[in-house]
Amino acid sequence: MNWISDWALPKVKALFGQPREVPDNLWHKCPACEQMIFHRDLERNLHVCTHCGHHMRLSAAGRVKATLDEGWSRIELPKAPADPLRFRDQRKYADRLKEAQQKSGMDDAVLVAQGTILGRKAVLGVFEFGFMAGSMGAGVGEALVTAAKLAVLQDAPLIVFTASGGARMQEGAISLMQMPRTVIATRMVKEAGLPFIVVLCDPTTGGVTASFAMLGDIQIAEPGALIGFAGARVIEQTVREKLPEGFQRAEYLLEHGILDMVVKRHDMRATLAQVISLLREPTLPAEAPAEDVPLLPAPEVVEAEVVKPA
Repeated sequence: MNWISDWALPKVKALFGQPREVPDNLWHKCPACEQMIFHRDLERNLHVCTHCGHHMRLSAAGRVKATLDEGWSRIELPKAPADPLRFRDQRKYADRLKEAQQKSGMDDAVLVAQGTILGRKAVLGVFEFGFMAGSMGAGVGEALVTAAKLAVLQDAPLIVFTASGGARMQEGAISLMQMPRTVIATRMVKEAGLPFIVVLCDPTTGGVTASFAMLGDIQIAEPGALIGFAGARVIEQTVREKLPEGFQRAEYLLEHGILDMVVKRHDMRATLAQVISLLREPTLPAEAPAEDVPLLPAPEVVEAEVVKPA
């Protein structure tokens, strides 16, 4: 058998070339139904499972492309102080930050863009969950303040897609300060008479939920999105009661009045355009008043003669 390995196989490899390396990410497994989906089919379907309709996480850039018309522009954001506390756990925070920036191609966890949605102006702030779980630090606060100022300047509604694990622990109190700061940013938009729309994606938790994410004029969520402050296990241990099925999911919150609507990803663009039209476009002119019609004379009041009985 040595002639096969020593002579035949080298001849075959020389004739047909070396075997091609197959990438590991050609197929994706749906976390809900566990079916395998080809990566191109998944991208064409906006990362929604083609078998069960489960909404997987979508990158910030992919979400902007799926929402805005062609010709949108990305906004350059001010630089936030890197590692202000010189934090270190198992690794330096500065090293974690650099690694996240290299993988995502973003400076921090929020991408800001401006453009149109079916012809209607809008400013978008989109969270990237892949950037340190979309945690909110000084960079995120700076991005949302910039987006709010741009919306006021452009006289356009501000739409924020949230997907975050909450405040960024590596920035300590500086991260917590972004909660009131982002609330003030939303007030700027509302005081200018502009709509502030929040689209809650999976997951939206912690300090993001506890600040600006629940202050939208219109609250929208994607199907099955996890939305809450603390985890379900923590809540159960605190109240010592079993939570209802589907607790903290988008459909449960819609049923209990926390959300205005739950919209599938394929319908999100058209829904946002419709909401902007309802809130921003002028209403139809009122009908012209009818011509004055002469009033009929008031009927005369005739008093009946009272006949006394004999």
